[in-house]
Amino acid sequence: MQLTAERWFRRRTYPRALARPNTLLSRKGSTSVSVVLPARDEAATIGDIVDVLRRELVSIGFVDEILVVDSHSRDATASVAADAGARVVRQQDLLPEFGDRPGKGEAMWKALSAVRGDLVVFLDADLEEFSADYVTGLIAPLLTDPDVAYVKGMYERPLPVGGRILPAGGGRVTELVARPLLNQFWPELAGFVQPLAGEYAARRTVLESVPFVSGYGVEFGLLVDLLGAVGLDALAQADLGRRVHRNQSDEALGRMAMQIQLTALDRLQRQGRMRLLDGPPATELTQFRRDGDRYLRTETEVTVSERPPMREVPAVLRDVAAVVPREQTSWERDTA
Repeated sequence: MQLTAERWFRRRTYPRALARPNTLLSRKGSTSVSVVLPARDEAATIGDIVDVLRRELVSIGFVDEILVVDSHSRDATASVAADAGARVVRQQDLLPEFGDRPGKGEAMWKALSAVRGDLVVFLDADLEEFSADYVTGLIAPLLTDPDVAYVKGMYERPLPVGGRILPAGGGRVTELVARPLLNQFWPELAGFVQPLAGEYAARRTVLESVPFVSGYGVEFGLLVDLLGAVGLDALAQADLGRRVHRNQSDEALGRMAMQIQLTALDRLQRQGRMRLLDGPPATELTQFRRDGDRYLRTETEVTVSERPPMREVPAVLRDVAAVVPREQTSWERDTA
């Protein structure tokens, strides 16, 4: 690891439980905090996550808003989240003038049009064993150091194998794709333990200043773009302990990996560091699966698109998105 990254690691890596919610409340003051969960088919886990956030952080005034962006779920994600106390909006209902694209990054980008927190926390909605410490751990550096603009989560990632839980081994796309790319082309970012973590927090104005890749390249793109926008010292990482979630198939991970590679190629071209002489890269991914005595082949078109910085979206459109009508949740009805 180069000296710049090593110095950054020592300076901008924050330990677990930097401060407890009640301690941080005095620093929070009038600063508002929004928690966003982009979700697709996460009915099994999202209710517990929202319930913990509401009971432990909303109840004491640390979190001001929980927003779930339902990304075309086929299960009861929306109703489970609403009944647990979240504000739920459908992805396609936000900024409809821009149409709707598939991918996690699309839900995150559209969420920025609907939340009003000064600090925004993004959480994946498939987390198991969720703790409110995730949110306080990510927010603490932002409240205690005005020079910090973006905080990435870091954690141990166990891997379920054959009914057993191995203590490590999760994050295969990180280790096989994202980390090598960062070390090769953006070595100052090599100190990030989990560069693809879906748990991070940032100042709203900073998030509004950079584009969002619509698919799974969103985390990689944000990290590289924020390096250019705010500089390395404004980026940080916080130890969140352990992350347990549903692991994807190798085929799904392959598609994610290709999106990350395409995102990296796009950034290298924009920065004038690479020029493709034979035109744009191929976007068709061929994969194979064994089926008895034969191999079944699948072809998937893997493309990467992105949305412009939210600050470039006319304010009138963002204001409309922020007041998308919704039904009152059962929790709100019960406590009214």
